[in-house]
Amino acid sequence: QVQLVESGGGLVQPGESLRLSCATSGIAFSIATMAWYRQVPGKQRELVATVTSGGITNYADSVKGRFTISRDNAQKTVYLQMISLKPEDTAVYYCNVPGSSWYQSGNWGQGTQVTVSS
Repeated sequence: QVQLVESGGGLVQPGESLRLSCATSGIAFSIATMAWYRQVPGKQRELVATVTSGGITNYADSVKGRFTISRDNAQKTVYLQMISLKPEDTAVYYCNVPGSSWYQSGNWGQGTQVTVSS
């Protein structure tokens, strides 16, 4: 059974940092491309960053230079380091496994709330 458990969100001020974690089970983590997404109520979920099994990363233009996605295959965990946070980064953040049958079936974890506000 696939489980994706996001954590690390919180309330921070503009310019501060947060590190999100996504602990996984039930997937072949070491060969999976992993991704972080975010969603604001009333808006479509947005792809934020991806990391391939080989460590190749890609980012949405809105977060380039501020967010870093990384993975620990031994811990089956993917991270999102966020610096210089802006109010527009406020969202619920989710990880997922794009291309997997679990993802294509529309499954998501509970997400973690990030709020950037002064």
